Amino acid sequence: MVSKRGRLDQFIAGTLQISKKAVRGLLITDKVLVDGQLAKSPDLQIDEFSHITCNCVVLRQYQKQYYMLNKPDGVVSATIDDKHPTALGLMTGVNTDMLHIAGRLDLHSTGLLLLTNDAKWSAALMAPEHKVDKQYLVTLANPLQQEYVEAFANGMYFEFEDITTLPAQLALLSSHQARVVLREGKYHQIKRMFGRFRNPVVALHRESVGNILLDNTLLPGEFRALTKAEVDSVIQH
Repeated sequence: MVSKRGRLDQFIAGTLQISKKAVRGLLITDKVLVDGQLAKSPDLQIDEFSHITCNCVVLRQYQKQYYMLNKPDGVVSATIDDKHPTALGLMTGVNTDMLHIAGRLDLHSTGLLLLTNDAKWSAALMAPEHKVDKQYLVTLANPLQQEYVEAFANGMYFEFEDITTLPAQLALLSSHQARVVLREGKYHQIKRMFGRFRNPVVALHRESVGNILLDNTLLPGEFRALTKAEVDSVIQH
C-alpha cells in the first residue's frame, strides 16, 4: 500500500464534484478545516489520514490502525483468497477496507502478523534497507547440528537470485528446535537455508518483528490493537 498524498483542492473538487475555482471560494470564506485548523492554501498537502471538513460536513476522517494477529496454520496472508481463509477475514469487528499486511507469512507458518492502514509505518518496518530483526521459532524434521550455526552466520548464496543472504543468528534450543533471527526476508528463506542440510522445516512460528513481540495471551486466530509504545517502537525515516 502506498501513502496517498495530494493537493487539498484536488481532493475537495473530486469529492464534492465542483470546480477548483469553487474550492478556492470555500477556502477564502473559511469553510474548510484540515485536522482542526482553517485551511487557506489550495495546494496544501494532505494524506489519507487528514481529517477534512467543509461547511461542517466531514469529507475524510480515517484513523490510523495498527494490529497484531496470532496467525494460525492454514490461513493466508492476503485480503482475498478462493481456497483458504484469510488473515483479514479473522479481523472481526474491524474496518478492514484500508488494512494491509506488514510482512507476510506462508500458508503453514504461524505467529506474529502485523496489519495496518499506515503505509509509512509498514514501510519503515519492512523495508530491506532498514534491516529490522525478525525472530522465528523453527522445528525441524531431523536432528540439528552445530555446523548450522556458522553457516547461518556466514550467509548463504542463493544461485537462483544470485544473492548471498545477510548473516543470520541461529540458536539451537533442542535436538529438533532452533531460534532464528533474520534481518531480511527472502522467498522461503528459512526453509531454503535449512534445506542446504536436507533438513525439512516442520513448523515455523514468528515470535517478533523489531521490538514488537507476539502477545502470548492471544490464541491462534485472535488479534488486538498495538499499544502506543509498540507503534512508536518503529522508527520512521
